[in-house]
Parts: sequence; C-alpha cells; structure tokens
Amino acid sequence: MPISLLHDRSFKGCLAALALVALGAGLSGCAGMSDTIAPAFADPAKYDLYNCQQLETERKTLAGRTAELQGLMTKAETGVAGPVVAELAYRNEYIALRGQSKLADEAWQKNRCVESKPEAPPPAKSAPVAKGGRAKAKRAAN
Repeated sequence: MPISLLHDRSFKGCLAALALVALGAGLSGCAGMSDTIAPAFADPAKYDLYNCQQLETERKTLAGRTAELQGLMTKAETGVAGPVVAELAYRNEYIALRGQSKLADEAWQKNRCVESKPEAPPPAKSAPVAKGGRAKAKRAAN
C-alpha cells in the first residue's frame, strides 16, 4: 500500500474524530443554555391574573410534567444515539416547561402565596365487630 494512501486514511480518521468531538462539545453547550433561554419560550404575562390556588395547581402540574420529561430523556439516553433522540424529541418541551415553571414561581412569590396544608386523612373507621359480638352485646344489655 502506498504511503500517501495510508496517510490519507489516517488524516480522514483524525478529521472524523475531530468532527465528533466538536459535535459533542456543541451538544453539551446546549445543555447548559436551557436555564438562560427557558423564559424566552414562555409567555411572561400568563400567570399575572392567577390566584394562589390556581398557581399552586399549575405549579404541581408543571413539576409533574417536567419530572416525566426528565425520566423520558434519561430513558432515551440509554439507547443507541440516545442523547440525540432525547434532544430532538424532548428538549424543546422541557425548556418551555422550565420557563413556565420559573414564571409561575415568580408569580407565586409576587402574590406572597403559601402552600396549602394537605387535606386531613379520612377518619379511621371503627374496628369491625367480630361474629356474634352484637348478639353478646344485646344479651349483656338485657
């Protein structure tokens, strides 16, 4: 094999490796941008007229959906080309939800809202009466 052909292949290999490193660096840079870009994907006036009860419900919904998307992205990243699939399929919605969550939290603080207390659990039911227990109770009362 001529030396120039061998040199050409190694050069192409190095070039391909360099391109992959640059692509990886570019994608990792996108991951850090979501905190600064997130509010740009949400309407800043959306939560201005919400009361505390509406904000509490909205914040819980947004937190649940954000956690769901994070789980989907984590699951997608386990497969072949997973990080690319996660970016393409879920990142935009994830960024939009983060922006909405930030605006909802700001409205929550602006309105000086406080978390509502969880509802009290239903009262405990009395213990079931054993068979013949009522009959014994009636005989005892007579």
